[in-house]
Amino acid sequence: MTYTLSFFILAAAGIYLSGRYLYAIMSNTSHIGQKFFSKVESPLLALSDGSKINMSWKTYFWSLVKINLIAVILGGFILLITSNMSLSQVIHTLSSFITNTNLQHYTPETSLTMLGQMFVIMVMMFLSSASGIAVGFAFIRGLSGQPLGNFYKDITRVLIRYLIPIAFIIGLLLVWQGAPQTLLATQTAHTISGSTQTLYLGPVAAFEAIKHLGTNGGGFFAAGSAVPFENPSVISNLINMVAMTLVPGGMLLVFGFNVRKQHGKKGWLESTPILIASVVFFVLAFVLLVFAETQGNPLFTHLGLNSPANLEGKELRFGIVQTALFTTVSSAFTTGSVNSMLDSMTPLGGMVPMILMMLNVVFGGSGAGLMNVMMYVFLTVFMCGLMIGRSPSYLGKKIESQEMKRVAMVIVIHPLLILGFTALAVVMMQGTGSHHSLSQALYEFTSAAANNGSGFEGLADNTTFWNVSTSIVMIVGRYVTMYLQLSIAAMMLKKQSISESIGTLNTNTPLFTIALIVIIVLISALTFFPTLILGPIAEAVSMGI
Repeated sequence: MTYTLSFFILAAAGIYLSGRYLYAIMSNTSHIGQKFFSKVESPLLALSDGSKINMSWKTYFWSLVKINLIAVILGGFILLITSNMSLSQVIHTLSSFITNTNLQHYTPETSLTMLGQMFVIMVMMFLSSASGIAVGFAFIRGLSGQPLGNFYKDITRVLIRYLIPIAFIIGLLLVWQGAPQTLLATQTAHTISGSTQTLYLGPVAAFEAIKHLGTNGGGFFAAGSAVPFENPSVISNLINMVAMTLVPGGMLLVFGFNVRKQHGKKGWLESTPILIASVVFFVLAFVLLVFAETQGNPLFTHLGLNSPANLEGKELRFGIVQTALFTTVSSAFTTGSVNSMLDSMTPLGGMVPMILMMLNVVFGGSGAGLMNVMMYVFLTVFMCGLMIGRSPSYLGKKIESQEMKRVAMVIVIHPLLILGFTALAVVMMQGTGSHHSLSQALYEFTSAAANNGSGFEGLADNTTFWNVSTSIVMIVGRYVTMYLQLSIAAMMLKKQSISESIGTLNTNTPLFTIALIVIIVLISALTFFPTLILGPIAEAVSMGI
């Protein structure tokens, strides 16, 4: 209980401080080290023509694609000449890390060289996270009635002023807890039995820092944060969980701070419905996961045995509660990092992270989380406005059919990718036909579509089918969605402000918060519940749960 309470206190404090600092970076207001960072950024921004010019939404988006594509080409060249990956593995790895998903279909410690780990994987983790935050900045500016900004300036500021220095601090904390930070790739150890064992090492602390701060999630080792070198202690476990919350939670506050500046003192309240909805879903998911795993396996009871808590696939140094909390944080903040074997959880326990990724609005990832939940805010405003017979408006601007068409497309893309490709996998007989095999396929595509990256590792996913199909899902789920979301922000920017009246829908009240939660649940339930019944719920029923 004390450990869980400590997490919530530290996460709340960290989110607030992170939000204030990110807002200062976005708005270029006074903050710690501003003069120093400006001097560091100047030569970098000089490489970009027109870095001081505000971009249109299309120019902003294609600047993002161009920078990401350059990283993919250079990273692909390094992987092809230094790793033992197949071509489909290389394509999948590049797609995964540049989209901030970090779904791994390879064994990092044996498939990659130190060059690949540092100059491909780590570089892409910084770049993909910075790209998401930059687009989030542009989206917030557009909704608040400001020019979208300049992508090159935004991504440079995010990297130099936020990700690199804070990742450095987190890395030092992890070194303090015992995570290795060395350029030595391996070390030979002599066991007590007289044999030798090869230990894989490297800059693990630095890797873990950006892995969690940037909501990336890909492990330096195949077992991720269950490996003591990645996650040595309960304190490092706490540090990693808090790090996952900083950017997604902070971005929700950035939205509130920016709206307050543009629309007056009550503007910051616009972020409260989103925060409350996220916290409600988070707490419910955590409680359900703890309950499911503490109930154990009922099949033991059927055999005349006691049914203890389900410790299968879990690190005993973390136990049920710490494992459940880490899994909930990683899934809600779409990091994908794991400190246990998700495939070994009970059916209902494994369903919890799946549901959080299906919702894809509970805090979410770097930048993308805010933009995803704002689609449901628009939908809630539109539906409530129609129900009371008023023209829907948000932040003093009307929401019309052209915005709602794009909102609907963003909301539909997510389940379409998950359910469509899961159906394709079933048709192509990529599983055994059991309820659990359906859950494995469903989880894989849910993780890919939500930019999460965790998986039910019993799937044996390193095949051409899984590599190519999940690559398509990750790329479409990332870039097509961002394209549409930026276009919505640009449309709202161009609209004329309208005066508030007695009939204006107030979007920062408890009633609106409840409506937002209900609409998120209804849309998700109607979309995903039938498939969940065939997968984890049917498996749970067959076990007698």
